[in-house]
Amino acid sequence: MSVHESAGAFGNPHSVGDVIDCLSQLAEQHGTVSIGDVVDGLGTRTYGPMLIVPALIGLTPIGAIPSMPSLLAVIILIFAVQMLFGSHHFWIPDIIENRAISGDKLATASRKLRPIAKWLDHWFHGRLKILAGGAAMRVAALLVIGLSLAVPPLEFLPFAAAAPMAAIAAFGLALLVRDGALMLAAMLMAAAAFTIGFSMLGAG
Repeated sequence: MSVHESAGAFGNPHSVGDVIDCLSQLAEQHGTVSIGDVVDGLGTRTYGPMLIVPALIGLTPIGAIPSMPSLLAVIILIFAVQMLFGSHHFWIPDIIENRAISGDKLATASRKLRPIAKWLDHWFHGRLKILAGGAAMRVAALLVIGLSLAVPPLEFLPFAAAAPMAAIAAFGLALLVRDGALMLAAMLMAAAAFTIGFSMLGAG
């Protein structure tokens, strides 16, 4: 079991573009990149990037690999629970920390995510900051926990896991750039994701 307190090899990210830069550099420097490498690379004590990275990866072709959405959901769940209880350092069980993907796959995913990152950074920045921390962060943590738990059963339905992953990414971005307006939008996305998920599971 590991607790991460590193300042990070790439510095604390302040935008989605910074997060993608970190992933790209890790992919260039390592033949395989583990979850622990990503956490150490980001080196931040804020939860935004730790929600954004697995959620966005879940929206790329990597997320189509069998069992990958569930693994990503478990990673998100671990961070969301720590966020709920206000932990200041990241704890990851070794079995998760040591899971890795090839540098080539991560590099490909990073390239696919870069245009999305550029768009997100252009449109979202600190608004209504009071709604991006404190009690709102605890509510976000609860919703992310629920969204994470919804992913495994949805994995068996085509594209169904994309809705909760998109909502989780929105929460992560809201925390990263301290955008309260986006936090409210993420809560609406979460409600929509739950509605879509329940309806698809019911229809299935």
